[in-house]
Amino acid sequence: METNPASWIRDTRQYMAEVQAEYKKITWPPQKEAVAGTIGVVAIVAVVTSVLAVVDFILSRVMQYWLQ
Repeated sequence: METNPASWIRDTRQYMAEVQAEYKKITWPPQKEAVAGTIGVVAIVAVVTSVLAVVDFILSRVMQYWLQ
């Protein structure tokens, strides 16, 4: 890393210009598509959570029975 502060400023400006150029290349999905994807993710998380809760409950009952 260089010790010259002027170099830091130049490098920072170049970096920010590159970030801005890359940001302009982003294509965002339409709102309907983003909402549908979010709903899909929430639904999958809810299903997986429910399955894990049931498995946890069953295993805890098995362990309680086995340890008594």
